[in-house]
Amino acid sequence: MNYIILDMEWNQPWPGSPSARKPLPVQIRGEIIQIGAVRVLEDQTIADEFQVMIRPKYYRRLNKRVSKLTGIKESRLKEEGISFPEAMERFRAWCGEDAVFLTWGFDDVTILRENLALFQLDESWTNRWYNAQMIFNAQTDGSNAQKALKTAMAAFEIEPCRPAHDALGDAYHTALICARLDLSRGLREYETALREHQNGFHGADLPGCLSRHVYYGFTSKENALSRMEQQDNLCPTCGAQMSCRRWFSQPGRRYMAMAQCPEHGEFLIRVRLTAEEDGTLKVSRLVYDGQSEAARAYAQRAEKVAEAPKPTYRRRRRRTGSKRAGLADGQN
Repeated sequence: MNYIILDMEWNQPWPGSPSARKPLPVQIRGEIIQIGAVRVLEDQTIADEFQVMIRPKYYRRLNKRVSKLTGIKESRLKEEGISFPEAMERFRAWCGEDAVFLTWGFDDVTILRENLALFQLDESWTNRWYNAQMIFNAQTDGSNAQKALKTAMAAFEIEPCRPAHDALGDAYHTALICARLDLSRGLREYETALREHQNGFHGADLPGCLSRHVYYGFTSKENALSRMEQQDNLCPTCGAQMSCRRWFSQPGRRYMAMAQCPEHGEFLIRVRLTAEEDGTLKVSRLVYDGQSEAARAYAQRAEKVAEAPKPTYRRRRRRTGSKRAGLADGQN
């Protein structure tokens, strides 16, 4: 068995651009432009490397922010890039049959599967996949917080030797971390680590977080938010039913609202909706102190909405029956 440490970079259209408005056969969050991978053997020694540049088909104009972050230029993609199907053929051949994939975070494999679906390619070979962050957390400080790659490197006193935000560079640094973990034990204990992480909410929480919980089985966004503001909207201090103000949307299917307990005052509710394989929605819910930084962000948003001028509409004058008849006869 080989451990394939995978990292990718992807392009996203600029909001409001023609590419962003163009409907695609499958919804994707980004089109992959670079894949980097490092093979780690069963004895956890680092072996060979793989890298490929991909010429985008749908989001052809490179987002300036993506270019600045990754250092990738459109000219490089045109010169070195190959089509996504060809890149996948090369990558799968390099991985071999007995491969287990590890990434630093939840996003890379999700983006990979979206791109495979977009090009109508088989995605079943990505099923043996694990988030190396979960194994790192379980075998170090036991926390649920999402950690940056450089934070994990610092914990193991690993000096960066490759460029950051480069697919192969990040994959190599991740491989150095994985080489210091007990990967076979990490895979055996992964489901437990993942459940603990889910109950702690995906991602790092802001200061002032009081409680975290995950709910399953919602049929729609409306159904989920209704539950979050009604029967599951309980005070973290006394457990009493709280009232709920307006929901404001945030990027990444996140929403926030201010709730109020009759006895203990205001609390901020933040939720994230995630689609499950069975078509239902999972809700990760965080509750914050009403005076926290997160709560102040809600107050600022609510204030802007309140101060925004309301749109005005000109009321159309209705013509009388005699006037309409006169116009029909050609009269002024």
